[in-house]
Amino acid sequence: MSRPVHRLVLHVVWVAWLLAAMQGCGVYSPYGAQTSGATTFSVQDFEPAHPLVSATAAQTLSEALRDRVQRQSTLRLVEDGELEFSARVVAWEVRPINVQGDETAGANRVSIQLVLNYVNERDPSLTMERSFTRYVDVPSDQDVFSQEDAIVEELGELLSQDVFNATLGNW
Repeated sequence: MSRPVHRLVLHVVWVAWLLAAMQGCGVYSPYGAQTSGATTFSVQDFEPAHPLVSATAAQTLSEALRDRVQRQSTLRLVEDGELEFSARVVAWEVRPINVQGDETAGANRVSIQLVLNYVNERDPSLTMERSFTRYVDVPSDQDVFSQEDAIVEELGELLSQDVFNATLGNW
């Protein structure tokens, strides 16, 4: 085979390989988020549907989800997205745990439950309503309500990861 023909064959093979590799490129994020081809999302402010849940706590949980989706996907936050998240915070519980011999609690378990409504306009079969619950343990010598902001932030990180995994993370 002559040198020009050999180069031409190598060039054709290289271009064919490049085109084949690019065919595998689809609508994926660097984190593996399953967006169904959507490019936008929206998160409505969570509704505090329990008497112990403050509007500030519900707002913090909403922001945690917005931040999580923006960090872990290529989706753009808009007012009325192709993927829509809304939720009601339906439980906020403080329970004693690690009860000592003198019947005092070694810690308090703070748990938050939310009911998420996820609408996927691109693929309605992925639309869902689901409950998520997470908790953190707070030493009994700390006042739970004076630590509320830090507790809600920590729970927001945990809950937002659970929601992301269930809706976009293919878990």
